[in-house]
Amino acid sequence: MSTSGTRFTEIDWAGRPVRVEYRCIDAPAGAAPQPTLVFLHEGLGSVSMWRDFPDQLCAALGCAGLVYSRPAYGQSTPKPADERWQPNFMHRQAREVLPAVLDAIGVSAPYTLFGHSDGGSIALLHAAMFPERVAALVVAAPHLFVEDLSIASIAEARTAYVTTDLRDKLGRHHADPDSAFRGWNDIWLDPAFRDWTIEAEVAQIRCPILAVQGVEDQYGTMAQIERIAALRPPGSTTLLKLPDCGHSPHRDQRETLIGRVGDFMHRALLPIT
Repeated sequence: MSTSGTRFTEIDWAGRPVRVEYRCIDAPAGAAPQPTLVFLHEGLGSVSMWRDFPDQLCAALGCAGLVYSRPAYGQSTPKPADERWQPNFMHRQAREVLPAVLDAIGVSAPYTLFGHSDGGSIALLHAAMFPERVAALVVAAPHLFVEDLSIASIAEARTAYVTTDLRDKLGRHHADPDSAFRGWNDIWLDPAFRDWTIEAEVAQIRCPILAVQGVEDQYGTMAQIERIAALRPPGSTTLLKLPDCGHSPHRDQRETLIGRVGDFMHRALLPIT
């Protein structure tokens, strides 16, 4: 993998060609072979919104990395203006888009996943659907089910989008900020999404999981990661509850997070490294 900056690949999805923005990170020179670490961004995220966190984490782990913007985000193909996502939108990302992106770029299994928020949910779903491909998972602020707290905060974000400079700020990271915001916000506030859950899928995951939650997360409570541990065999899930941390542990508690991910990955990958 090269480090020449942002690139683009094309996949066929939903009956049309879709351009996907991505960035590869080289493993440090002389590092022992490790699975590639694939980063899955939050519901308003993109390649650029990760900033340099993927580079720092890959350097600490001694592995290569892949960062990409899902369709509708970043510089990837925006969603059609009249398209409304359905409650299975994260399932489709896990089953259809992620495998297509990995194949197009040439990332082979086994790989590891770092997912944040919606990206954490997609990571969990992908590991359940393709258990032979995923060596380990780190999920930060993932959603397993819909909480009142999440809905209230997402409703506040809708108000902010039309009354503040939030749209302009998102425009620094997304070619079409309306595509990124409306796709995420409309489905989360759709009454049909209120009963969404991925608990059955999480119970099927075979690989080790590090589940991270900020104590002050405005989009989810500790019940989310505690449910992951409850659904899985004892010892297969490590929980990290971070004080002085909101919805983005990689921004609020970066050094602590990198250290704990390093410890987890060393244990999780020891048999194959």
